[in-house]
Amino acid sequence: MRNVLILLLALLPQIAAAQSLVATRLIRATEIIGPGDIAIHDTAIPGAAASVDQVIGLETRVAIYPGRPVRLSELGPAAVVERNDVVQILYRSGALTILTEGRALARGAIGDQVSVMNLASRQSVQGTIMHAGFVEVSAQRRPLR
Repeated sequence: MRNVLILLLALLPQIAAAQSLVATRLIRATEIIGPGDIAIHDTAIPGAAASVDQVIGLETRVAIYPGRPVRLSELGPAAVVERNDVVQILYRSGALTILTEGRALARGAIGDQVSVMNLASRQSVQGTIMHAGFVEVSAQRRPLR
């Protein structure tokens, strides 16, 4: 009988201590989250991040007030290009490589699509942020008439 009881207790799901992260101060939109900005709360809050590793180094998309949960949906990668930054526009097609200066028309993180104005021609093009200060554009296909 005692062995059966021990076996049943072993088969029952273990209750894990749930935790969530909350803000320790006002974190304004576009700020990068650091270790001192968050604290661990011992209760599970739906949608809130559960691990410090999930949020450190991410940028807030909205303001997060002290004591409020830090939700993953309100965070994203940190921007490396700001609106109006002068960036290098890179175009590659086979052996052809063109590098020129442009002005970013939006802010974004690595991998984001942004519009960039070519400073020489004043034409706007869409490109992908490759790293800080570099946007790669590709040939724009025009519809056949």
